[in-house]
Amino acid sequence: MQTGEFRALEEELGVQFQEQKHLTEALTHRSYLNEHPEHPTDHNERLEFLGDAVIELVVTEYLFASFPKKPEGELTNWRAALVNANMLSDVCRALNVEPFLLLSKGEAKETGKARAYILANAFESLVGAMYMDQGWGMAKEFLLRVLLPKLPEILKTGAHIDAKSRFQEIAQERMGITPNYRVLKEEGPDHAKRFTVGIFLKSEQVATGDGTSKQEAQMSAAHNGLIAKGWT
Repeated sequence: MQTGEFRALEEELGVQFQEQKHLTEALTHRSYLNEHPEHPTDHNERLEFLGDAVIELVVTEYLFASFPKKPEGELTNWRAALVNANMLSDVCRALNVEPFLLLSKGEAKETGKARAYILANAFESLVGAMYMDQGWGMAKEFLLRVLLPKLPEILKTGAHIDAKSRFQEIAQERMGITPNYRVLKEEGPDHAKRFTVGIFLKSEQVATGDGTSKQEAQMSAAHNGLIAKGWT
């Protein structure tokens, strides 16, 4: 795909890049380089690292300024619901980024959770690319336009409520058991690890969850555990 073919994506994003190499790199998955060593840019993992930090700061700044009377713990839960992989992948898919991703033939066939992770990472990479291309202002404007409007829906559905706390409270109340978490799988390089964690009630494995940190994987496992137990 030639860089000129990304113009349709720029229209979807509402951002016109000054240097197309930033957009190209943001869309380049590591696997693509294995099949296209002549590709003119690096893969998107460094931009993903940068974009993750930008997203967290923009969201934090917005919540801090917009809700001056809310306590830190509540704002932390709201932020977690806005920046988790599920939310970012949904927003990325809604922006129609998926057809423009540069993937290996094998990765292009992946669906489900694997594709969702790729999309979440691509969203972070795109934000990192915007920051590199036009600075803080552009990245902030984009996030205020496409991500922060999701907050009312999150509050309405209760997606911000700490799943770990809820699962523990219900498990202790109904069963007299405190849940525990175990790392079942750890994969990927140090800068881009993925964890699979199981949530257990004594020896019973209730559910599993994935994430880029053990904390995120535990939260995912607790969320899935609430569903598995019918405690939602």
